[in-house]
Amino acid sequence: MPKHDPRVDAYIAQSADFAQPILAYLRELIHGACPETEEAIKWGMPAFLYRGKILCGIAAFKRHCALGFWGGRGLIGNEDKRGDAMGQFGRIASLKDLPSKKMLIDNIQQAMKFSEERAMAPVTPRKPPKPVPATPDDLAAALKKSKKAQTTFDAFSPSCKREYVEWICDAKREETRAKRIAQAIEWMIEGKQRNWRYL
Repeated sequence: MPKHDPRVDAYIAQSADFAQPILAYLRELIHGACPETEEAIKWGMPAFLYRGKILCGIAAFKRHCALGFWGGRGLIGNEDKRGDAMGQFGRIASLKDLPSKKMLIDNIQQAMKFSEERAMAPVTPRKPPKPVPATPDDLAAALKKSKKAQTTFDAFSPSCKREYVEWICDAKREETRAKRIAQAIEWMIEGKQRNWRYL
């Protein structure tokens, strides 16, 4: 029995009249080719999960639908269809725009195989974060004078600490450095990161 999500039912029901039969057809085809699939809503659109990972998704727009496979480059038979549309099959405005049922099933099965291969691939270790540079003596002295600024600085992530330290150390003149330390303490008292304006 396919695992249907009522949110996908609602998505299809709220889609344009032309889109409903396309989405319903693709939904049933995906469940038929991959009985293990589970439905979800991802980025506001129906998605089909295979062993907990996104296999493919469908979407409806004002004048067309889309079918896209997660990591679907290299799937058979759809190399030149995309154009400016989402997914690998271009703008799907009617059932006639879809490739054959056999080709779609082949794509679903191939996407399942790719998903299994990705799951078996060794995990590439992430690079360790850059170490936080030592806190300069003048900044450390200013932090000691303000318990609130010190608490904020101590709670920052290594990258947030690094941004403050590098900003202060990059000052060319002593008066600029002193102004930056004063500004840093003021911002930290308010709980702000160095680049708080851009967050």
